[in-house]
Amino acid sequence: MGILQTIFTWWDGATFGTRLGLSGKSRMGEDDLGNLYFEGGKDMHGRPRRWVIYKGSNDASRVPPEWFSWLHHQIDDVPDRALPPLRGWEKPAVPNLTGTALAYRPPGALDAGGERVRATGDYEAWNPEA
Repeated sequence: MGILQTIFTWWDGATFGTRLGLSGKSRMGEDDLGNLYFEGGKDMHGRPRRWVIYKGSNDASRVPPEWFSWLHHQIDDVPDRALPPLRGWEKPAVPNLTGTALAYRPPGALDAGGERVRATGDYEAWNPEA
């Protein structure tokens, strides 16, 4: 990332001002996606302030649920210490796929061909005279 992009853009990672503002704050951890989490200072309610620095584009759906709960003070300690380990049947978090080739397109959607399955015999159209 070039120095000018770091100074002036906010949508693709932290700006220079954000990085400068995090000096003196404690780095609390990193998630599987490479996002960094920081804590320091107090908010207006007396709780510690918490930040996420995204690796890549700034998209809030890229914060895993366990770190979301830490950021929003639902748990006090970092997820590695406060939460039990993931169970084998739990799936990893997936970011919002809207607008990508992997987005869900139901049958009948224009992007999925526009053809939907014909209604079965259990459907009867509404008629105003009925």
